[in-house]
Amino acid sequence: MAKQSISLTKSNDQWLKEQVEKAEYSSKSELVNDLIRQARKQQVHIDWISAKLEAAENSGFTEETKEEIISRSKSMSNG
Repeated sequence: MAKQSISLTKSNDQWLKEQVEKAEYSSKSELVNDLIRQARKQQVHIDWISAKLEAAENSGFTEETKEEIISRSKSMSNG
């Protein structure tokens, strides 16, 4: 695993310490890695929505119903 050195604001460092103290995570590194994983997963979802919006704008219409789009969006965000 690659080692990195990062600088944190005092409030962000305190928040990380609190999460470790609550035993939510075993270390600040584990928590930072989990936050990055969550952000990457969220970015996939954002990219999917952006692509759908771009396609809809280019075509003028979508054949999917609002419910179908919402359902697929929710299923993507749930894993």
